[in-house]
Amino acid sequence: MPAPRVRRWKPLALTAAVLAGITVPATATATASPTTAPAPPAVGAYDDTYYRDALGKTGPALKSALHTIVSDQTKLSYDQVWDALKTTDQDPANSANVILLYTGTSRAKSASGGDQGDWNREHVWAKSHGDFGTATGPGTDIHHLRPEDVTVNSIRGNKDFDNGGGAVAGAPGNLTDGDSFEPRDAVKGDVARMILYMAVRYDGESGFPDLEPNDKVDNGSAPAIGRLSVLKQWNDEDPPDAFEKNRNQVIFDKYQHNRNPFIDHPEWVEEVW
Repeated sequence: MPAPRVRRWKPLALTAAVLAGITVPATATATASPTTAPAPPAVGAYDDTYYRDALGKTGPALKSALHTIVSDQTKLSYDQVWDALKTTDQDPANSANVILLYTGTSRAKSASGGDQGDWNREHVWAKSHGDFGTATGPGTDIHHLRPEDVTVNSIRGNKDFDNGGGAVAGAPGNLTDGDSFEPRDAVKGDVARMILYMAVRYDGESGFPDLEPNDKVDNGSAPAIGRLSVLKQWNDEDPPDAFEKNRNQVIFDKYQHNRNPFIDHPEWVEEVW
């Protein structure tokens, strides 16, 4: 954020007649400029209800509180994910289409499948990172499942997230190399917040792995994904937009009935990590 601009007042050019009527004290005492109190943290719409038990906490205590809150959810089957994504990711300008995560293009809802030119279900937290597959739970949690072009989804594969690489064919703005994937600027924050939601939601309960971000790439099948320092940077640089906020609300209202807390409070990323 740029430093606040300080307005410097120019002295008035007073006439001799005006000056004659003014008594100037022998000594002048400088007074300090009033200081502006820092703005209080933004209060979210769900702070008095949904997030009540998380407020005022930091670090592990905040992560634990958020885990308890978001774990209260309705679970979908992998087949139900198809229909859910047609609503959560609907193109605001064309209700017959969905917006694809990495390409940003609008594609017909009916073009869902596994053939070239179709869109399919991208696991942003790659399901091989913890080997949870498509079982009901992390494999079907639509907070990190997004529509994506079949070919681009395959290019991303199970790579960790990091900066750098070469251009991805058919997906301008995305970069990739042998062990990492960098999404386009408009969804960098979305990706970060989805990954960090998964780390809070799944912590080893119910037979699922304890998912954790780390600061490396090439994590393979470990229940870890990186690079955390880059994800934090993306969260800062790309705050939640209207599409991401609406998606969070639709998931809460119509499907899983839980929220991604890092969309509602992006500042909590720094508080937890």
